[in-house]
Amino acid sequence: MSLDNILDGDALLVERCLSGEEAAWEDLVKVHTKRVYSICYRFTGSDGPAQDLTQDVFLRVFRTLKSFRSGEGSFGVWLARLTRNLLIDHYRRNRLERASDSLEDQLPMLEARSASDSRADGLLAGREASELLQAALQKLSPELRETVILRDIEELDYREIAQALGVPEGTVKSRLNRGRAELARLLKKHKAAL
Repeated sequence: MSLDNILDGDALLVERCLSGEEAAWEDLVKVHTKRVYSICYRFTGSDGPAQDLTQDVFLRVFRTLKSFRSGEGSFGVWLARLTRNLLIDHYRRNRLERASDSLEDQLPMLEARSASDSRADGLLAGREASELLQAALQKLSPELRETVILRDIEELDYREIAQALGVPEGTVKSRLNRGRAELARLLKKHKAAL
């Protein structure tokens, strides 16, 4: 299916949802759940919180869909921005609740998961990342992590990421370079420890 067909399909789904068609809401959730869950999982590093946050995202979509303007960008970009904002809110809320300034202190590492759970060879695989990669992602700052996830895992282009994050494209490129360099350093450090 081409990108234009996906975008047209999203626009049609949104229109159907806004007209009150219940089946359209189910279709919208089915089409986008995997992607939203993937972003939430990459950010939290844990299945339970990722599932909860995915549900929260779709509740927010349900409440705010009428604010989506198709002329201002694709539904996917709008959804990614909404997901990002919810993740940031979640992070801030948890940080305040736990009185911790360090994201790494809050989010569990995935050392207990078996290697058979994920067999991705690298970041560009587009599937579940290896445990090592997931652990390294968790060590990145939220800004670097979300940029790397949106570009290398979700495969958004620079313009879409800039829209989703509300920053200039130059900032996206800078964060991406810093994030990739930090990931490479962390992975190299871990390899040396083996």
